Amino acid sequence: MPSHEGGLLVNVIKSNLLLLLTAAIWGLAFVAQRVGMDHLGPFTFNGVRFMLGGLSLLPVLFVFQDKTQPLAKGLKDALVPGILAGSILFIAASLQQIGLVTTTAGKAAFITSLYLVLVPVIGIFVGHKARLSIWLGCMLAVSGLYLLCIKESFTIQPGDLMELIGALFWAFHILIIGYFCRRVDPLKLSLLQTVTCSILSLIVAVFTETIVVDNLMAAAAPLIYGGVFSVGIAYTLQIVGQQYAPPAAAAIILSMETVFAAVGGFLLINETMNMREVIGCALIFSGMLVSQLQDLRSHKAEVYQHSC
Repeated sequence: MPSHEGGLLVNVIKSNLLLLLTAAIWGLAFVAQRVGMDHLGPFTFNGVRFMLGGLSLLPVLFVFQDKTQPLAKGLKDALVPGILAGSILFIAASLQQIGLVTTTAGKAAFITSLYLVLVPVIGIFVGHKARLSIWLGCMLAVSGLYLLCIKESFTIQPGDLMELIGALFWAFHILIIGYFCRRVDPLKLSLLQTVTCSILSLIVAVFTETIVVDNLMAAAAPLIYGGVFSVGIAYTLQIVGQQYAPPAAAAIILSMETVFAAVGGFLLINETMNMREVIGCALIFSGMLVSQLQDLRSHKAEVYQHSC
């Protein structure tokens, strides 16, 4: 194998491992976010955790700063992309956190992960071809969503609805990160989107929630995990990982957060699902995989052609 292709393969493997670690951190973060809601309002929790995430990125930013490029110029280049990504992240994270008030960590993770089906569907509206695998994946995911969220009286729980709307904005966030991560410095992009999300969350919190220091202290552990690990580390790993990982492979790997969330919810806070909900989760997960299979096969064929 030529050295260039060997180096590319190593980068792809590293990216896949980074994305798997991201999925694990994000999955367990659903548990931390659920516990944090016992003490704080959703906007206060998000504002503080994203602020902690931004602070945790500062030393990393200086350590890995490109000496050939001034820091100010790199931040300027990433400013507009960071604000745009951070604004969409604010909407998505807010809906997710509000939804966790009335739904479980496992269900929230599975519904949120519908963004993996929505990403290729959104592509249809910007001129991408609609493949059979997309429609099959959507049918499976919608069937699973029905079993997971719709009760016998044909009603959907408020928390589940918030997570479902949030999934659309997570899809937009994935697409924006995929577009900008090769155009600006990943660390600076991560920092600016994190700061933007924190500021917007705290502004809303000031006007809609009561911020009490004792409650912040009571939620210290979920805030630290949700901030330093889920935001500071995981969102940066996502941006770095998406630089080399094929889109379909990245989507499938990130979908593993649903498994980590369900297992974490069961082991750590005794959350359970009935058989109907388990089947619904399985159908949603199958839909996520099926919707990405064509892209994955195309990428494998492309790699094979280059290696011959």
